[in-house]
This record gives sequence, C-alpha cells and structure tokens, in this order.
Amino acid sequence: MGAGHAHKLYRHGHSPVHRLPPHCKLAAVFGFVLVVVSTPREAMWAFGLYAALLAAVAAVARIPPLFLLKRLVIEVPFVAFALLMPFVVPGEQTTVLGVSVSVPGLWGAWNVLAKATLGVAASVLLASTTELRAVLLGLQRLKLPPLLVQIASFMIRYGDVITDEMRRMSIARRSRGFEARGVRQWGVLATSMGALFIRSYERGERVHLAMVSRGYAGTMPVIDEVTADRTQWAYAAALPVLALAVCLLGWTL
Repeated sequence: MGAGHAHKLYRHGHSPVHRLPPHCKLAAVFGFVLVVVSTPREAMWAFGLYAALLAAVAAVARIPPLFLLKRLVIEVPFVAFALLMPFVVPGEQTTVLGVSVSVPGLWGAWNVLAKATLGVAASVLLASTTELRAVLLGLQRLKLPPLLVQIASFMIRYGDVITDEMRRMSIARRSRGFEARGVRQWGVLATSMGALFIRSYERGERVHLAMVSRGYAGTMPVIDEVTADRTQWAYAAALPVLALAVCLLGWTL
C-alpha cells in the first residue's frame, strides 16, 4: 500500500485504541453510527449516553477534549441546516424565547444535530487514532472492492501533491507582486487553475507509466498483512454493543 502517510487529524500515540487493528476500528465505528442513526429521536437521554461512550473512548485513547472539539468544526454545515429547520418545516407551532417555531422542525433539528455530531465525533476519533495507510489496509481487510481502495489511496496521495503544487504556484505569483484583490485578477487565477490541471494530469500519466513499468497490473501489492485476534475484536465490539443496548432501551422505555 506504499509508505506511511500522516494526516492532520491523526494524533500519534500508543494507547490501546491506537494499537487496535484498523479493520476492527472501522467495523466498530460503522456499527456505532448505524446504532445511533437507528435510535428514536425522542430518547434524548440515549444520545447523552452515546456521548459518554465516545468520551470514554477518547479518554482511553488519550485524545484531549480540545483536540476533538476543534475537529468537530467540520460539521458546521449540519448545524446551520439544523438551525433553519424550526423556521422552514411546516406543522404545529410553539414559542421558544418569544419566537414562533415549528414543533416538527425542532424535533428534526435535534435529530440532525445530535446524530450528526455523534457520527462526526466517532469519525474524528477513528482518524485521530488511525493513520491513513492503516485505514486503507483496514478497508482492504474488510473486503471492500479493491478498485475502491485503490481510488481512495490515489485520492489521498494526489490530494497532498496537488495542494503542494498549488502552494508553490501561489508563492510564485506573490513573488512577482501578484495579489488577488478583485475581479480583475480572476483571469490570472483561472489561468493558474488551468495550468494546475495540466500539471496534475501530466504527473498522473508519468506516475501511471512508472507503475506499469514496475509490473502494476490493476492490483496493489499488500506489504503488511493486518490480522486481529478474538480479544482485539472483543475490545473493538465494546462500543457498538454497548450502544446497541442503549438503543434497545430507547425503543422499549
């Protein structure tokens, strides 16, 4: 799968969560998210217990709360959408702080906000304790279609390459006195984007030819065979199993 690849979400550590095989963590997070989505929105206490479970995982993984909260900023679009729902969803009206809002909209906003936040938090915990290369190995171990794994692998690697190319082009423009201050500079930026596309396309061709010359025939070699024993699967299953118990209580109480 190639050399190790660090990313900004990853926090290096040696906790029990870090040491779990990646496919165990992927399965655990996927199961947890499914359980959260399946929980009735009226069981508000259940979502508090889910948050406590994630907090316990973060504590075991030694992930600082501030580190986790900063990464949750990615869900801002969900928050904005949820805040609009009480005002745009039709139905019975109620008054909150002197403002008339929709009751179904309030429930919808709570449903979206609670479940999205928990899902994003679980994903951030996964990314914080698992390197990207390990995630790809885990997906491969879980029998995800090889072509999808390769596409994800190339996307991750080329994302950094293209970002670095954009940074160099930006430095070159600034060194020549260019500053994007208005519409008049859009033409230069459009030309830069065109040049970036051509460079990226040509780089992709060169990399593909290099891979073919080294024996690439549509499949990537697996360097590290990641395995997990029953104990590791049991540790990973603790999160979704406990969440499932909470979900069942939410449907019965």
